[in-house]
Amino acid sequence: MTLKSQSQATLFIFALFVITFVLTDVSAAQGGRKPLLGGWTPIQNVSSPEVQEVARFAVSEHNKEANTNLKLQKVVSGETQVVSGTNYKLVIAAADGGGGAGNYEAVVWVKPWENYKNLTSFKKL
Repeated sequence: MTLKSQSQATLFIFALFVITFVLTDVSAAQGGRKPLLGGWTPIQNVSSPEVQEVARFAVSEHNKEANTNLKLQKVVSGETQVVSGTNYKLVIAAADGGGGAGNYEAVVWVKPWENYKNLTSFKKL
């Protein structure tokens, strides 16, 4: 085997290793075991105190901004996204004072080290 063919073989084996590593990493991320950077990851426990606090904040801020009187009933589902902090995308069941209920999607940006929360969107589904 010549030096050139040895170099090509080494390069080929290295490329296979890199491709295998990348595909394993992506496959794990899509299976929920390892999130993709910047991607949304389902929240496993929407009843956690942290998620409930974010939902209460979202409804309270929406009520202030829209001059409404929604009451949080429950968090139906949610996802998080790692950014400079964490984005929470929650589906919230809420009712207004007149008995009308519905689901809403709220996105809240949280930076706990700065004690910062910001409602970035809130819409009826």
